[in-house]
Amino acid sequence: MAHKFVIEKNKAGEFVAKFKYNSETIFWTEGYSSKAGAKNAIESVLKNGPGAEIEEAE
Repeated sequence: MAHKFVIEKNKAGEFVAKFKYNSETIFWTEGYSSKAGAKNAIESVLKNGPGAEIEEAE
């Protein structure tokens, strides 16, 4: 699969959920104090993302 979520620790020691496509980071979350917080962020994106509107700045 070319795309995936990856949970990593940042320099501050927080857990960050990153969305990667072909090994390139497309977006990432804020830092969380626990791995469970990062997993919850992923679940929220999966649940709420498909119906999200697309807004274009002019």
